[in-house]
Amino acid sequence: MRLSVIDIGTNTVLLLIADVDARGGLEPVYHGHEIARLGMGVDEHRRILPEALDRALKTIRSFVNLSKQYQSDRIVACGTSALRDAANRDEVLDRMRSVTGIDVEILSGNQEAELTYLGAIGEFAGERNDQKFAVLDIGGGSTEITAGTGRQIQSKQSHNIGCVRLTERFLRTSPPSSPDIDQAIGSIRQHVGSLNPLDSATRLIGVAGTLTTLGAMDLRLPTYDPLRVSGHRLTRETIESVLGQLRIKTSEQIKEIPQILPGRADILLAGILILLEVMRQLEAFEITVSDRGLRYGVAMKEALRT
Repeated sequence: MRLSVIDIGTNTVLLLIADVDARGGLEPVYHGHEIARLGMGVDEHRRILPEALDRALKTIRSFVNLSKQYQSDRIVACGTSALRDAANRDEVLDRMRSVTGIDVEILSGNQEAELTYLGAIGEFAGERNDQKFAVLDIGGGSTEITAGTGRQIQSKQSHNIGCVRLTERFLRTSPPSSPDIDQAIGSIRQHVGSLNPLDSATRLIGVAGTLTTLGAMDLRLPTYDPLRVSGHRLTRETIESVLGQLRIKTSEQIKEIPQILPGRADILLAGILILLEVMRQLEAFEITVSDRGLRYGVAMKEALRT
């Protein structure tokens, strides 16, 4: 069966078209990626703003058309933090249905964590079922941390802090002041300060735009290549070095870095702050980048339903 999964995030809308089988195996056919910033202002207003919805609808409609061109048998769409938090989500979902013809399922934080874990470890687990993993997903509105052994999840947490939310609250100037950065770090610690250290046998994997951007930067890729980024290992020392470079730059200067998309330039610093604080709490000195995540987990789940 050919399946399309549209992941409607707070900052980014992602598309995966894959051929799947009844055992949960999948073969990617097409990837789509657009920064729509659906969650712009949601933290302050608790509403999806009209201009943000228009951007997202344009992208979703384009992804639906692409799915039809690729002859997908089924299209599945899910929404995460921005849609969870928006008081007008029912109105937004109705509009999405009327414009695109598809129903969007809003995932809970725990559902998002579980599906992201399954999607992220898929390329690393292989035939082993005893490898310990922890998967970190830094989104625009929330951050999920899920741990398990093989495909068996043992713990999952969703924290209401993400790179768009953190930027809108604390990092409003470009570059931000040192006191603003300190406030942002303090807020992150309030959310993730109770995390327990990982044991030495656990492999930490990171998904989503902050991690993939850092991977592309470390590899100095002229154009983004998911096959090279996935599996790339980043040390905490390397990430701290990037933070030191970016924290004194304006968003316009950050946009000039080839590996950073314009729609991510203003929120990348916040994502790095979250990443480093989580790694400190976990006592992790290295993280493996994955280009996979939620949309892969959703595809695997849907395949097993057939």
